[in-house]
Amino acid sequence: MYLTAEEKDMLAGKYGKGTALAMKVLVALGECFDAPRMVPVSRVHIASSKKEADLWFVQKMLDAGAYCRVASTLNPGYNPDYCREHLATSEKDIELLLRTCEAYQKIGAIPTYSCTPYLETNVPRFGEVVAFSETSVTVYVNSVLGARTNRESVQSSLCAAITGRVPEYGFLLDENRKGNILVEVQADIKSDFDYQLLGYCAKKIGPGVPVFTGLPTDISQEALINLGTQLNTAGAYAMFHIVGVTPEAPTIEEAFGDKGPQRVVVITEADLEAVLEEISLPPGKIDFALLGCPHYTLNQIREVAHMVAGKKLAVEMWVLTSTLNKELAARMGLLAMIEEAGGHVLDNTCIDQPCWEYLAGKIGVTDSPKCAYYSKRRGPDFIIRDLRTCVEAALKGEVS
Repeated sequence: MYLTAEEKDMLAGKYGKGTALAMKVLVALGECFDAPRMVPVSRVHIASSKKEADLWFVQKMLDAGAYCRVASTLNPGYNPDYCREHLATSEKDIELLLRTCEAYQKIGAIPTYSCTPYLETNVPRFGEVVAFSETSVTVYVNSVLGARTNRESVQSSLCAAITGRVPEYGFLLDENRKGNILVEVQADIKSDFDYQLLGYCAKKIGPGVPVFTGLPTDISQEALINLGTQLNTAGAYAMFHIVGVTPEAPTIEEAFGDKGPQRVVVITEADLEAVLEEISLPPGKIDFALLGCPHYTLNQIREVAHMVAGKKLAVEMWVLTSTLNKELAARMGLLAMIEEAGGHVLDNTCIDQPCWEYLAGKIGVTDSPKCAYYSKRRGPDFIIRDLRTCVEAALKGEVS
């Protein structure tokens, strides 16, 4: 693997033990994928888990004198003040969270604690090489923004932030970004929620880079987030194309390059109905509503607020979002609408955290298959429906 003089100096320890260790990790990763060289990165997002192994790795780098050359944003953990007071979160878990957050801040990361950095604080331009980890982030950045990243891990993205480099392979290369599966959508796609179900058809689509046809051209930002998130959750996709919508697929010919599709997959209304039946509990009583996986946009918060304004929720409802969007919601009066109805808008918080363990054995409603998938390991189960049905259910206490 070719290294520049500066990269050799990093590996040799000229820039400190921490940088040398980070470069050693990246060189090994590059060798695994036959990368010919390193390339600079300008942005990083780290999907930090806030668990013991995560703390161990960042602390090891910190103790070795590492510091981020490229400031990186961070995935959410949970809001310790809120969770200590309202969700009976253990002090042991909170202490681990605080120690991990402190270590990342000391190493130079930006404590955004949101899983949608591409919406506000860490937005790469078309063609920019970055190192992003997290389910919704990698696929959105590649597909919708046209920047370039592989599906980085917590560790490789931190090493990229420390060195400012990543090995050049995978989705950084032109040839790997071309589509190889033609997905003809024959279902009637009307709502943002339909894109959740379309993404969860990953099992039928199969591995590769799907190119979707038959979709509207006026697709909302939320729908694009939904599609990519569920594709990555259900099938580990790093990229998709929608002809006439995403930047590297203005035409079907450009989406596939000179190769053409290896196979053609047809998605029908029956496929979407089958997916929903497979992943969701049947209608019935609910104990809570959990929304915002990935973190809700301001548009989604607005829709929830206007639905509950002047009403009272029958069950607990949490809307997870970024700190910025919560602040904007407060300025716009949306936060007050939701809180007066008995709901909670919670920032810095992910559904896959120990603060939700007290929901074990309960039944919730969510609009996110990813939320249901990750939360089930902690005990609750879910009815999965569109946003409006979820809010209506929270007001009534059941999905009818």
